Amino acid sequence: MLKQPQAKYRAFAPIGLKDRTWPDAVLTKAPTWLSTDLRDGNQALIEPMDLDRKLRMFDLLVRIGFKEIEVGFPAASQVEFDFLRKLIDEDRIPDDVTIQVMTPAREELIARTIESLRGARKAIVHVYNAVAPVWREVVFGMTVPEVMALIDRSVGQVKRLTDAQPKTEWVLQYSPEVFCMAELEVSLQACETAITAWGAGRPIILNLPTTVEISTPNGFADQIEWMCRRFADRPNVVVSVHPHNDRGTGTASAEFALMAGAHRVEGCLFGNGERTGNLDIVNVALNLYVQGVSPNLDFSDIDAIRAEVEHCNQLPVHPRHPYAGDLVYTSFSGSHQDAIKKAFAIRKDGDVWAIPYLPIDPKDLGRSYEAVIRVNSQSGKGGMAYLLESEYGIEMPRRLQIEFMQTVQRVMDVAGKELSAADLYALFEREYGLKTVQALQHRVIEEQGEGAGASVALRGDLPWGGEIRRIEGRGNGPIDAFIQALADSTGHAIRVIDYHQHAIGAGADAQAVAYLEMRVDDRHTLFGVGIDPNIVSASLKAIVSGLARARSRNASSAQSDTVAA
Repeated sequence: MLKQPQAKYRAFAPIGLKDRTWPDAVLTKAPTWLSTDLRDGNQALIEPMDLDRKLRMFDLLVRIGFKEIEVGFPAASQVEFDFLRKLIDEDRIPDDVTIQVMTPAREELIARTIESLRGARKAIVHVYNAVAPVWREVVFGMTVPEVMALIDRSVGQVKRLTDAQPKTEWVLQYSPEVFCMAELEVSLQACETAITAWGAGRPIILNLPTTVEISTPNGFADQIEWMCRRFADRPNVVVSVHPHNDRGTGTASAEFALMAGAHRVEGCLFGNGERTGNLDIVNVALNLYVQGVSPNLDFSDIDAIRAEVEHCNQLPVHPRHPYAGDLVYTSFSGSHQDAIKKAFAIRKDGDVWAIPYLPIDPKDLGRSYEAVIRVNSQSGKGGMAYLLESEYGIEMPRRLQIEFMQTVQRVMDVAGKELSAADLYALFEREYGLKTVQALQHRVIEEQGEGAGASVALRGDLPWGGEIRRIEGRGNGPIDAFIQALADSTGHAIRVIDYHQHAIGAGADAQAVAYLEMRVDDRHTLFGVGIDPNIVSASLKAIVSGLARARSRNASSAQSDTVAA
């Protein structure tokens, strides 16, 4: 790279609009949207769409809700011409949708373009020519007066040809191409020339493109406000913008332009287009949506839309693409997961959306919450707990989350890959022996007294060391009696420190889950977990779970001591 780029490149010169008003503007309604997927997006493909893909894309755009769709460049090729004729001849264009076609300001191409629209109910004819100095002087070798004469001739030709087809409702769109690099006075003169040639008072769209994005978005906004002021008192003039993304700021340019007074936005789904692409309409539309403004476009099944666009364009949408990527609603970070979990826990239906790290409710776009939190080596206990709760109903108390996360982390350090909710539950099931204690049987054989003098005698069959042991004990309740029975049968002293329980499911299929934090032999403090339709049985299974884990730790410790010796 050059050490002194200023010797080769020039910064964009500010407009000097000292009384600009757009920075304080608030967007309160959606603009008119024009999809250029079938023209600008199509011409940017390595392999342009065939007829089937064109029809699928057109139908998708209609379903989403676009009312203006640029369907192609019919004078460019027979394929483009035939596609447009198919739409018209087979009556595939809904009554509330207006098609748009594009043509450069060349006589023979204008004639072919108007011919392609014969029989259309409504149509926008988009005529363009470059007005910026480099294009005028180097590419075309024209003076400013010669450029204006070209505009007058071209728009006049469109007017004559469209007047000859009075059954069609015609609108002219004129683009001073490379507007972003042109002198504002020249762009204004070009637009005024087009208005006059088309006929004052007739509907016209003035489309102002960042053909190659060269300035910060605020500079483009100043250009747009400067132009909008000149047409503010003309209700027949629609100011449109067509941002590209060469600087990576196409979305900002479009939003600032709307704040500056533009009425209409052109772009492609997911930002397809030449070079770095056109404006991503999905991005701008959903940015409005999360500000409480309806975009009048339906993205409620974003994954299906993305799949169809990927099929038609034969280009993938990036996993991190705003709103639509596979991973954009997924948190792997432990602190993010903890914040999301806590916010979901207190959220009620009808609340204003306020979930950390999720600017939009994934369900509004047809996504589930299943992929919001995923666990890898960067994750914390909050994410792990969220997955087990949302998928399996396991609501672990905080200290159990901390304990189990150590087990998860050990597995992650070895595996080095993401763990799914099913992986986590299998690990939880194995760590707390949920299957190995299912054979525990017990019954209360005697209850005496009430209050402080109450006692319970309990008898049961305990799977232990590969055999079934008959146990019996007495205490002030079933849990205390069971602990006494275990002490007599196994020789282990157990003290319950904390106890939590809840139901999983409802009705006949409901299960109870018990979490007991216990101290075993004054050596280990750990949790046991039990699941059973009966809450007492779940609690006793939790005690066996914790005791088995303590014995396993004893065995591991003894083995380590032997190896060390």
